[in-house]
Amino acid sequence: MEYLLIIIAAIFANNIVLMQFLGICPFIGVSSKVETSIGMTGAVTFVMVIATIVTYLLQHYVLNTFEIGFMQTITFILVIASLVQLVEIILKKVSPALYQALGIFLPLITTNCAVLGVAILAVQKDYNLIQSVVYAIANAIGFGIALISFAGLREHMDMVNIPKGMKGVPIAFVVAGLLALAFMGFSGIA
Repeated sequence: MEYLLIIIAAIFANNIVLMQFLGICPFIGVSSKVETSIGMTGAVTFVMVIATIVTYLLQHYVLNTFEIGFMQTITFILVIASLVQLVEIILKKVSPALYQALGIFLPLITTNCAVLGVAILAVQKDYNLIQSVVYAIANAIGFGIALISFAGLREHMDMVNIPKGMKGVPIAFVVAGLLALAFMGFSGIA
C-alpha cells in the first residue's frame, strides 16, 4: 500500500512539472510535437532512475558516512552530468540509430532540474533504495504524462483558430495552467 501511495502521489497529486514546477524548460520547449515528447520522456525516465539509484548510494554511503552532507547538491549535479555523458558515449558506440533518435534530448537532460529534484526529494523524504526507485519511476511517468498530454494539446491548438495576440507561448501558458488545475484535482487522493 505504501508503494501505491508513492506512485499515485508522484504521478498525479504531486506531479513534478505541474505541481512542483520542476522541469518546466523541457515542458515548454520540447512539447511542440508528441513524437519528441515521447523521446524526451524515455530519456528522462532512464536518467532519472539511474541518477536516483547512484545518488541514493552516494548520499548514504559517502556523504552521510563522512558527514559532508553539505556537498549533496554539487555531488548530485556531477553525478547527473556524468551519467548523461556516459549514456551518450555508450549509445554512440553501441547503437548509433538510438543515439541519433535520442541525441538531441541527452544534453537537455543534463539541465533538467526535475532529475536533480527527484534525487534530492527522495533523500529528503528518507526513502529506502526501493522506495527511491519507485519514486523516480513514478515521477518519470508523471513527467511523461504531463509532457505528452501538453504536446497533444499544443498540436491540436495549431489547428484551431486562436486570436493573433494569444498564439504561441501565451496560449501555451494558459493551457499549461489549466492542465495544472486539472491535476490539482488529484491532490485529495494522496
